[in-house]
Amino acid sequence: MHTMPGARAGGGSLGSTLAGLAHAALGSRGCLFTFHRAVRTEDWPAMPNQGFHLDLGFLNRLLTHLRETGWDIVTLDEAQRRAEDPRGGRYVNFSVDDCYRDTAEAIVPLFARHGVPVTLFLTTGIPDGTLPLWGAGLEEVLRTRDVVHLPEGRLALSSPEERRAAYLRIATAWDGSEAGPRYSDFCRRNGIDEEAMHWRHAITWDMLAALGDDPLVEIGGHTVSHPRISALDPEAAFGEIAGCRERIGARLGREARHFAFPYGRRGDCGARDFALTRRAGFSSAATTRKGLVRRGQDAWSLPRNTLSGTHRHIAAAEAHLTGATGLAARMLNRV
Repeated sequence: MHTMPGARAGGGSLGSTLAGLAHAALGSRGCLFTFHRAVRTEDWPAMPNQGFHLDLGFLNRLLTHLRETGWDIVTLDEAQRRAEDPRGGRYVNFSVDDCYRDTAEAIVPLFARHGVPVTLFLTTGIPDGTLPLWGAGLEEVLRTRDVVHLPEGRLALSSPEERRAAYLRIATAWDGSEAGPRYSDFCRRNGIDEEAMHWRHAITWDMLAALGDDPLVEIGGHTVSHPRISALDPEAAFGEIAGCRERIGARLGREARHFAFPYGRRGDCGARDFALTRRAGFSSAATTRKGLVRRGQDAWSLPRNTLSGTHRHIAAAEAHLTGATGLAARMLNRV
C-alpha cells in the first residue's frame, strides 16, 4: 500500500487499547463516512470554510489507520451485502457528496493509492453548470483578496480569522433560495467572472467519464439542484431524485444504484422521501443521521457519519466507528 510522506496512524497506546476493546465488544457492523471536499495539509489552515474541507494528510492517516486496525473499506454494493450477513465483519464506506473538481483531482487518486474504493454522490447540476457554486466562489474570493465589496460597503480582510468570520456571516445571510442571485450580485461588485469561477471548482462530465471504468469508483445520485427534499411537493421531490439518476445514466452510460439526501438530517428527509428513492429505482438511500449499520438496517434510510474538516484527529473518527456519536446525537435529539 502506498502512503503519503509522513503518514501515520494517530492515537496513543491507551486510546488504541480502549478502542480495540470497544470494537471487539461491538462485533460486526458498518460505518458509513461522508465528506465534501479535501485540500492539501499546507492549504487547510487558510480555508475560510474549514469544516467543509478535509485535510488530505488526515484522510491519508485515517485510511492507513483503518487498514491497520482490521476495517475493510468497501463499496456501498458490498456494504449492503454485508449488512445482510451475520458474519459481515467490520466495514467502512466513504462517500463524497456533491462532487467538485478536487474529487477527481485529489480524493479519488488518494483512495486509488490505498487500493480502496470510494463512492461519489453527484449533484448533476454541478457538471451541467446549472447549480451556482456560491459557497466555493465566496470562499475563494475571501481567501485570496484583502478587500471585498458588499452591498453594505467595503470589507477589509487581513487574517485567516477575519476571513473565516466573514465567510460564516455572509454564507449564513445568503443561505436559502436567494443565495444564487446574491452571489451573482457579489461577483458583479467584485469583478468576478462567475462562469469561470464555476469551472475552477466544478467536476466535469469528462472527468466523471474518465472515472467510469474504475472498479474502485462508485457513482450515485445526490439530486439535480441540491434542494432540501422534504421541503418539496411530491412531484418536485421525485423529479430531483429520479432526474439525477436519469442524467447520470444518459451522460455516463452507467446505472446509479445509490442515492444520498442533501443535508440528510431528520427534518430534511423522511418516510415519504425514502419511498420516493425506492420508486425511482435506487437500491439504497443515505442520510446524514449518525449511527452504525447493523443487520436488518433499512436500505433507504442509511445512517452516515459526517467527517468535519475541523476534527483532524483519529479519535474523532473512532467515536463514529464505535457508535458513540450516534448515541450522543440521539440522546441530544440531534438527528
